[in-house]
Amino acid sequence: MTTPHPLDTSNPEHLLYQHGLLAIAILGGLRTDILDRMRVTLKIKVEHLSIRHNLDLYNSTQVDKLVRLVAERLEIGTSVIAAALMDLIDLLEAYRLEERERIAAASQQNQRKILSEEEIKEAKLYLSSPNLMARTKEDIGKAGVIGEEMNRLLEYLIFTSRKRDNPLHVISLGSSGNGKTHLQEKVAELIPEEDKIEITTLSENAFYYFGQQQLKNKLILIEDLDGAESVLYPLREIKSKKRITKTVVVKNTKGETRTVSLVVEGPVCVAGCTTRETLYEDNANRSFLLHIDESPEQDEKIMHYQRKLAAGKIDLEAEQKLKTEFQNIQRALVPVTIRNPYAEHLKIPNAVFKPRRTNAHYLAFIEVVTFYHQYQREKQYDKATGEEYIETTLEDIQEANSLMKEVLLRKSDRLNGATRDYFETLKHWLQQEGKATFMNREIRTSLRIKGTTLRRYHHSLLDVGLIRVKSGKKATGYQYELVSPEEYEKLKENIASVLDDVLKKCACLPNRQASKPEVSHPQNGSPKPKKTSKLSPARQPNGKGQPK
Repeated sequence: MTTPHPLDTSNPEHLLYQHGLLAIAILGGLRTDILDRMRVTLKIKVEHLSIRHNLDLYNSTQVDKLVRLVAERLEIGTSVIAAALMDLIDLLEAYRLEERERIAAASQQNQRKILSEEEIKEAKLYLSSPNLMARTKEDIGKAGVIGEEMNRLLEYLIFTSRKRDNPLHVISLGSSGNGKTHLQEKVAELIPEEDKIEITTLSENAFYYFGQQQLKNKLILIEDLDGAESVLYPLREIKSKKRITKTVVVKNTKGETRTVSLVVEGPVCVAGCTTRETLYEDNANRSFLLHIDESPEQDEKIMHYQRKLAAGKIDLEAEQKLKTEFQNIQRALVPVTIRNPYAEHLKIPNAVFKPRRTNAHYLAFIEVVTFYHQYQREKQYDKATGEEYIETTLEDIQEANSLMKEVLLRKSDRLNGATRDYFETLKHWLQQEGKATFMNREIRTSLRIKGTTLRRYHHSLLDVGLIRVKSGKKATGYQYELVSPEEYEKLKENIASVLDDVLKKCACLPNRQASKPEVSHPQNGSPKPKKTSKLSPARQPNGKGQPK
């Protein structure tokens, strides 16, 4: 087998390859954006004779014709030409993959904004503010995100998690036209452009053709999951495994198949919107589910904002300034190791379905809250390894709990989001009307719900035993009554009680000051760990530098 010769890439528009007496030039260079074909224009030269030809090097028929043509015109053996072309294809494949990575890296570097000293100072000052979470929630509203007070802060923190090794994911759920896409878009405006990729439509293989590092620590925004069903599998894989691979089959000059592996690395934070909760169960299990506020009160907030906007009474310049400030705040957040000294004492309610994954989400969300407070947390150093880290505080857990209660409630509910919202509306209507029973036709009229949708809701409620048939028959209609009107309130109380009790227990733990690693403070003011003998994991507190 002929040893491959180096490919001269000094001029990308005129690549050169030498194989013995055979010199091959690739005129006009090589496209890097397409991997399933290799269309080139070749100039093949032997001494003073040359030939030019345009072909797809992955097309064995075209390659065979070229071999015969070159052999005839340049008076050289077909085996020599075929071997040279096989070597050239291998080299061009490697060059193309390297070039894709270089272009992707250069593009990312060019896009990334470098903050000025003043901008860094302002961002750090904001992140050092007392009541940071409350201020952030308020300012997100001032930046143009109307209502959805808890959802907007929750989504913002989930988007922030993209900068961590284990990002969180979110799916916004709601009926058509009720603002789920609007919420995602408006909160995403607070994230720097270089850190997000917005996608409207996706082909089945779209994710595999990004550069290897192009999606790393990015926020991927999918406007409509209902139109992206073909990419649900790679989405699920890149969430769980933090990388996806695909093997592309190509043919060599002899018509033999060979493979090229495409690798795209994460981690990524994925956000999407849908009206169909049950359709995406596998992806939903890996995500936070945000149920959009569809109440009349939220409708009025949105319409009031729209009226003020139309009247020219919204300061759009101030909104844009806040968005820019938020983007700079995001740029000022840096990777940092987080340790939660209370983690072993935390627990989620027993009512939660799929507790293992939900527990992981809960702990990860607490870490995100700590991460967002990184400029308010003392840097510490592991005595054994010297690793720098910050610790989760009780305040972080308290903030996380207040935001997670609704999430845990939904993950503990036997009903999906749409059915639950209907059931709570039904209970409120019955209370207002002073009724104990109801029929389909009066609910359909009073609550303006389609008959097919209403029957689907009632089928689900009957199935889980939250309503029952009191009287009636199929011909005239059934009369229903509630079985347990207080079940949702009891579930809320249970979840709140579990979280509050755990927080109280954590607050009563012995003072941890003595367990903190020793630090020294050099002249420049930057704390560094004192030199200590390296301990084995067995002799470290809990094997991880954490107290028992």
